[in-house]
Amino acid sequence: MPMNIAMDGPVGAGKSSIADAVAQRLSILHLDTGAMYRAFGLYALRMGADMDNEAEMETLITKAQVSVRYEKNGQRTMLFDEDVTDLIRTGEVSAAASAVSRYGAVRRHMVRLQQALAQTTDMLIDGRDAGTVILPDSPCKIFLTASAEERARRRWLQNTAKGDMTPYEQVLRELNARDEQDMNRKTDPLRMAPDAILVDSTHMSVEEVVDHIVSLVEGVYGKR
Repeated sequence: MPMNIAMDGPVGAGKSSIADAVAQRLSILHLDTGAMYRAFGLYALRMGADMDNEAEMETLITKAQVSVRYEKNGQRTMLFDEDVTDLIRTGEVSAAASAVSRYGAVRRHMVRLQQALAQTTDMLIDGRDAGTVILPDSPCKIFLTASAEERARRRWLQNTAKGDMTPYEQVLRELNARDEQDMNRKTDPLRMAPDAILVDSTHMSVEEVVDHIVSLVEGVYGKR
């Protein structure tokens, strides 16, 4: 049976980078589910779709072709035949991803794709419903979080390094709004699975978080 690890947590918790590092340490694949929703969000933006129209989103998801492939430097996210990995990390696409992921039809479509991959592959899946919906039977579930202020600070530092001068206060407001939307959406809201292990990284370095999670995984699956 494949090694399947589920990692959930709120926006800005560092799930993607931490999951990348953990997967590399364990020599398994990392499936970034959020990137898949971002790709569909980008498609909806390009199509000029009304993301508040559930029926329109249900139709659109059947037309979008979102997939992933793996290279030495990690996951590449594809929209049809286009590599959109670097195009889906903007604030606009992030907001679109949150908007389209509210709908059951969109989430069911994505979950089917993700579960099919997990059935045949050792992988770490991260997102906001990895442990509650995608891999509910996984024996190793992690809920990675940090305080809102710390998550906003990290996001602000990332933005400024890229030349984005959005003020910290605005980043914090947007992060809190995203938390509110993710935790209160009708379909598969962000929540910690009952059997997940909480990892609060507020006062931890990236290396400390990675070491801690690897030790938790090895406690379940043994050393590889």
